[in-house]
Amino acid sequence: MVSRTASEAQDVRTALAQRILELGAVRFGSFTLTSGAHSDVYVDIKRAWTDPDCLSMIAQALAPRVADEPRLAGMELGAVPIVVALALTTRKPYVVLRKAAKEHGTKQPFEGEVPAGSRFVLIEDVTSTGGSAVRSVEILRAAGAVVDRTLSVVDREMGAREALAHVGVRLDSLLALSELRGARA
Repeated sequence: MVSRTASEAQDVRTALAQRILELGAVRFGSFTLTSGAHSDVYVDIKRAWTDPDCLSMIAQALAPRVADEPRLAGMELGAVPIVVALALTTRKPYVVLRKAAKEHGTKQPFEGEVPAGSRFVLIEDVTSTGGSAVRSVEILRAAGAVVDRTLSVVDREMGAREALAHVGVRLDSLLALSELRGARA
């Protein structure tokens, strides 16, 4: 995997921000978020990852950031295409986490292998308050995994960084909501 200079990384971020905006994945108005909070902006990365070129851009932008991580994980639904695209780009194994364990079969809260003591980086589409990211970390840790990093496509800057830090996990995001607001102008 090729590493990028700071300038090249910024160019990738700028291009990604523009593409996300072009696709209408950032909408302005009045919205209620999953957390129940109200916002004047909605970030719908699902709208971005349904575009193959944008999904590829996301995977390419995340790939250098997972170079040292042996395994990937992502929560259904929003992170799944991203974690799959990233796994195909980096050739790293991944796990898909369930919001709720299956009520039948193995009743596992995830699909894939979580060897005891294995290291994972958690992939998120959008982080807000960090509630679902913390839940994902808990699922992985309960299965015996080591998780100390989360990568998010967009951080809404609503407390996810602090919530994850509280459980010993560092948040790294490709874009912040403030950057998307600025790129809109």
